[in-house]
Amino acid sequence: MEPDAETISAPRQLGKYRIKRGIYTEEQFQKNYERNTPSPRNRDFRIQGRVQCRFSWARFRKIILKMFPILNWLCAYRVREWFLSDIHAGLSVGMVQIPQGLSGVLLTRLPLPIVNGFYSAFCCSLTYVVFGTSRHISIGSFSILNAMVADVLKTLNFSPVLTANGTFANFSDANYMKSYMEALTLTASTTFLTGIIQLLLGCFCLGFVTTYLPKTLIDAYLTAAALHVIVSQFSFIFGIVINFHMGPLAIFYNLFHYCMALPKANATSILLFLVGLLMLRVSNCIKITYKHSPVAFPMELLLIITITIIANHVHLHAESSMLVAKMVPHRFLPPTLPDLSNLSRIVAHAFSLAIVSYFLLIFVGKRYACIHNYNISSNQELMTVGLCNIFSSFFKSFAVSCAISGTVIQEKTGGKTQFAALIGASIMLVVVMKLGHFFQSLPNAVLAAIVMVNMFPFLEKFMDIPTLWRQDKYHFVIWIVTFAAVLCLGLDIGLVIAMGFTFFIITVRSHRMKIVMLGQIPNTDLYRSLSDYKAAAEIEGVKIFQCCSSISFANMRHFKGYLLHKMDVKAVPLDENEMRALISVSLSSIGLERKDLKCACVCDPPEPLPRIPYTEKLVKRLHRDNESSSSSLNLIRWSKFESKHSSGTLTTGMSQTQHAQSTAIRLRAARPETGKKKDEGKRTRHSSNLGVDTSTTLLCQEPVQLQSTEFSTYPVHTIILDFSMVQFVDLQASDLLRQMFHMFQNIGISVLIASCHFSVIEIFEKNDLFDDCVTKARFFLTLHDAVLAALEQNQRPETVELSIGEPEQELDEGLTEEQKERSLHSGNNKDISSLKTTRSELLNEEPISDLFRTYSLQSETEMNVFQQYDAPPPEPGDRDEEWEQKWKYARDP
Repeated sequence: MEPDAETISAPRQLGKYRIKRGIYTEEQFQKNYERNTPSPRNRDFRIQGRVQCRFSWARFRKIILKMFPILNWLCAYRVREWFLSDIHAGLSVGMVQIPQGLSGVLLTRLPLPIVNGFYSAFCCSLTYVVFGTSRHISIGSFSILNAMVADVLKTLNFSPVLTANGTFANFSDANYMKSYMEALTLTASTTFLTGIIQLLLGCFCLGFVTTYLPKTLIDAYLTAAALHVIVSQFSFIFGIVINFHMGPLAIFYNLFHYCMALPKANATSILLFLVGLLMLRVSNCIKITYKHSPVAFPMELLLIITITIIANHVHLHAESSMLVAKMVPHRFLPPTLPDLSNLSRIVAHAFSLAIVSYFLLIFVGKRYACIHNYNISSNQELMTVGLCNIFSSFFKSFAVSCAISGTVIQEKTGGKTQFAALIGASIMLVVVMKLGHFFQSLPNAVLAAIVMVNMFPFLEKFMDIPTLWRQDKYHFVIWIVTFAAVLCLGLDIGLVIAMGFTFFIITVRSHRMKIVMLGQIPNTDLYRSLSDYKAAAEIEGVKIFQCCSSISFANMRHFKGYLLHKMDVKAVPLDENEMRALISVSLSSIGLERKDLKCACVCDPPEPLPRIPYTEKLVKRLHRDNESSSSSLNLIRWSKFESKHSSGTLTTGMSQTQHAQSTAIRLRAARPETGKKKDEGKRTRHSSNLGVDTSTTLLCQEPVQLQSTEFSTYPVHTIILDFSMVQFVDLQASDLLRQMFHMFQNIGISVLIASCHFSVIEIFEKNDLFDDCVTKARFFLTLHDAVLAALEQNQRPETVELSIGEPEQELDEGLTEEQKERSLHSGNNKDISSLKTTRSELLNEEPISDLFRTYSLQSETEMNVFQQYDAPPPEPGDRDEEWEQKWKYARDP
């Protein structure tokens, strides 16, 4: 019997859970539950009698496999599956390396001994097979690196061997031969120093830098490098020789010179290039499958062999490497140690070559490692390419790196391991030693077609630009900047600019502060963004902010500004007298006597500096659209209302309304009696202990309609910071948090932190965040614990002291009938009707404002910021001007 379709498609109903527990703070949780003591990193070992050395086969095996990565794939080599594929790939790579080694002189215009170049390529390939971690890299010469050697030769004022018109210098001249040998020595020294720099960088494990480079930068860099390679092949395509430029804007100079030399182009070379390009593109349509694995048709191998045979029997009138091979003065020079006397002259060029050589190798290696799902070691690759360059310098050869075209051929022809590169290097050396003169007649245009076709996979990354724009704007900008910098400024300078810009973007993105206001999903312990979820409701008297990134010196100002903006306050620096009062409090807390004049011996240890908890105070923000407000501090201001429907309502606490000064704050108090009907309005909690800043005490004007329903008019008594996504808080940000704790506590608003990771709490302890006001009792395990604690501390009914200036004034219509009756009874005596407010202190701590009452200032005019006033109502004959002079309103500058 088959199950019903509805039964199969019905979603599985999730279970429910119900947990009953108390509210946990971090302090209480650590007392109830003991943490596991971490194992010490540094242990003291006692040497008793003799030292025992232990040998571990597992560790020895791990070290050997790390030093010689060839053992990783050699011991697990699948002969039946991989052998034929590696043979196929090795044949294709080896045959392509032959014409590449013969034609490299056209860019450098310095003909190296032919056999030396192939010996160097073989030794480098063998070294990479043993020490390299990539399975598809084909090591060898790179045309752009070879062209960078021209900058080194300029330091010797060496005139090129191959002139711009394609003719060679006179090697019979003894002075010119001496200069030629000095150029070879300088080239070998540059290659050797390049290898030494790479080896040293690898020993210091600086290859980790590539970990911070995104795939976007790698793709853009390789795309620009592919364009540089394509432009370098124009000499082979058109059969012309130009002064190849390197450096900033070199690609545009070269294109201009090629365009100027087009009238001298060889038509046969262009035709052979087009034929080869067509055949290679057609070969992509031929599909070969071997044991369920696709294998590319070996068109490069077939094309090289076919055109070589034709060129040896028919004169094609195309440029080839035959003329270069015949004019080389030395076919082979024995390996020697490089000359180290001129290293100071080439250290800058060598460092540039080392950086470009390594990053080109690691970028291509990471690309194919990602495609074939294996990992490569960046430090091992750095040391390996350094060894390759050191061996290459013994043969007076150029610096080596990843041969991009050879790597693409090795991968697409089915190469599985570095065994294919070993076969290719062996075939290359054997063929050159025995049949090298046959390949000298191969037209260079055919090689240019092979190189250009193998650059197309990198140019296809242009198609990713629209996708990057839709998915991630940051990576789109990184791609554009990297490509433009490398294309215009070269592979070395462009790489530095691309890396610097990428690190800048990563820093900005990681430190970009994002704060979200949260609300509670009704009847749950879930909290979500108020702007994203309609069901999320704001809790009365509680503001919840979720920090979505770490807090550091880079974003702490934004963090502070966001909180102050949402709380509709601003920070004002304390004046000199206020700072003196805080210093007095700090000195008394550390037990020091306060003396105006004190003599001490210089031998005595210096006294600790007083710790000032905060340097700013919070005042109500003044809105420009409110004409009735005459002071930024907004102290208690009395005014008369002509309309009897207007009410004078005294509200203590912070309002979240953007236009709080022009909005009537309606006050609803809960009935203390239990048998009567509940109030229709929301309860508003007030504090009688708010003494620091009376600017938060506001007598509202005529009631107007709220402009936005997003904000509420009840006062805020608690701010909760959700630190569940905060990974670290640095020293400056910790100091800012401590100040904000004190500043908000000073105006009667408690700040709680929820879901803070223990590692962040340890950072707070190291940064000396905690004091008498900021304790671990303010840190809660979960956000719901913090909300429940905030509501529990403020759940008692309070009354509010209302000062009414005239008996005919009435309370707001939101008050209950019973409260209206009370106000009318008390209004008959023309006295102040007071409903005394009592509020339990949060976490049983004394508000920071009480400290000022202990250390009050002598000047009465300066005490209005720190103390709470019980101001009598104005008499009927009093004038507003006299009242303002008496209380000294602080004007907004």
